[in-house]
Amino acid sequence: MDKLKMHSVNKVDDNVERIGKLFPNCVTETIIDDKLTKVIDFDMLKQELSSVVVEGRDERYQFTWPDKKKSILLANAPIAKTLRPCKEESVDFDTTENLYIEGDNLDVLKLLQETYLGKVKMIYIDPPYNTGNDFVYEDDFAQDTNEYLANSGQYDEEGNRLVQNSESNGRFHTDWLNMIYPRLKLAKDLLADDGVIFISIGDNEQANLRKMCDESFGISNFISCCTRIAKRTSNKGTYFKPTKDYVLVYAKNLQCIDWKFGVLNEIDIKDYIYEDEKGRYKKNGASLYQPSLDSRPNQRYWIECPDGSFIIPPGNIFPEKLEDAAFVKPLSNQDKVWRWSWPTYIANKDKLIFTPASSTCPLIDSNGNPSKWNIYDKVYFNDKEGETLLPEDVIHDFVNSQGTKELIDIEIPFSFAKPSGLIKYLINICRYKNNITVLDFFSGSSSTAKAVMQLNAEDGGKRKFIMVQLPEDTDEKTEAYKAGYKNICEIGKERIRRAGAKIKEEAGLTAQNLDIGFRVLKCDSTNMKDVYYNPAEYEASLFSRLTDNIKEDRTPEDLLFQVMLDLGVLLSSKIEETTIAGKKVFSVMDDYLIACFDDNVTEETVKAIAQRKPYYAVFRDSSMANDSVATNFEQIFATYSPSTVRKVL
Repeated sequence: MDKLKMHSVNKVDDNVERIGKLFPNCVTETIIDDKLTKVIDFDMLKQELSSVVVEGRDERYQFTWPDKKKSILLANAPIAKTLRPCKEESVDFDTTENLYIEGDNLDVLKLLQETYLGKVKMIYIDPPYNTGNDFVYEDDFAQDTNEYLANSGQYDEEGNRLVQNSESNGRFHTDWLNMIYPRLKLAKDLLADDGVIFISIGDNEQANLRKMCDESFGISNFISCCTRIAKRTSNKGTYFKPTKDYVLVYAKNLQCIDWKFGVLNEIDIKDYIYEDEKGRYKKNGASLYQPSLDSRPNQRYWIECPDGSFIIPPGNIFPEKLEDAAFVKPLSNQDKVWRWSWPTYIANKDKLIFTPASSTCPLIDSNGNPSKWNIYDKVYFNDKEGETLLPEDVIHDFVNSQGTKELIDIEIPFSFAKPSGLIKYLINICRYKNNITVLDFFSGSSSTAKAVMQLNAEDGGKRKFIMVQLPEDTDEKTEAYKAGYKNICEIGKERIRRAGAKIKEEAGLTAQNLDIGFRVLKCDSTNMKDVYYNPAEYEASLFSRLTDNIKEDRTPEDLLFQVMLDLGVLLSSKIEETTIAGKKVFSVMDDYLIACFDDNVTEETVKAIAQRKPYYAVFRDSSMANDSVATNFEQIFATYSPSTVRKVL
């Protein structure tokens, strides 16, 4: 049986492997810590990426800042951590497909790398704006890789994870960039090829964030920098009233996106006051002649009117025949044209509406006189129903006060929440199918979770959310703290509980199958003792006391979720618990994974599991009842399920 590694992905090894596939000659070997290790020959890689001979370091366009390389190292280094389930704080733990994860989002993004690689369609984040008053995550760059692997550098000497980034700090922008950069690098890997990320940001870091995203996602994958009207203030501010922030939009790979952003065209059938055999219609507000259009030959032709006359836009050049389009190239911009090309006109002649011309109508007839007619076209309701329009890059309708009001309405005292309507709007304009996964790793009060549930209630969707939030302490002076919410996670979870119940109640029978639950998972140190990772560091005489490599305070459920992370099994998967020969057995995804972590496992249990033919079967390393069971283990699986992948921890 293979031994599970039980730590997050080593991104350095992964990157070396990827480069090796593209440029095999750039991979070499060297000795590091007495081990033969694959590394990149960077001089050779530089040459592979250059069309001229590379001799030395040349100046080039780049975006850099102090400790950037260390932040890359931070993103790539593996960690020995896990996610532990917390059923008592969850809602519908056994059936929900939503996740609420407590912990540092850098750790959590690393832990999700294998399980959710390329599975997230949309990411929305609202990171700290770096105003000088809010907090940023403090990542310790003073440690080397080995020290980082041991404790991941997550806390300062006093155990604090957050520090205030005042503008008097000489590294005001640098600290913020070092915080966000590794998180964006990890988040990109979780996006599907046609996935999109939306990032809310303020003026202080908008320019820097855009350069960073150009580097992380590629400038070719930039979609838009939308301006959001965030508030309508009184006459406050230094030079201008501050009313806006921004939403940066990037694709994982724009070439893979086979859909268009769109907002539903809001139409009212009452506006369609006419009717014919094709249905209800209205007169187009714009006439068929628009003087601002550029002159094009196939848009200049005669049109026959109800009285038999022919009319044309003003100009100096005319087709020779009145009854068809004898195209001639206009000699100047004085030769005006219709909105429709000749083929469009032929195909839609029956949609034309002729009205008496006003005295200002510039159309002329075949005798050179002002026309008696003006021309419009019919707009049918059936053609417009369900039509989408491109969204504007200025977002008007979702101001910050709406977010605060949403929480007041469910009696949670918390300010500065993003309005869930903004996030619902962003999900909607992507025009994805309604079964996507949405990730927010700065989830705060869980506005994104509320947006997902609300949208599912409205259209019957099966969208799923993953919320990630550091349990940042609330200020003792705030109303939230006085109301009993000691950290932001407590606010976020309670907001989902209350908002979900309210959404389901208001939706009535149409939302009986609405998923308003969430599994709470908490980021913690690994379930495994140090001997699991570094057995060579322990003397043989100690092993009698270390026969069990699992920490004493960890439950079978804790072990199951770490195994799911290690094997890439979705953390929202269905889990069934059964008993076989007196041993607790977990079945995940209808026997895709079967795990048993009890002691003294007998051949009866092993055989019963093998007969169910799981893809993965996982046991504890020391769980077999005796040497006979351990000896016969492989033979039992070879007999009943030879294709099962057997693992131990």
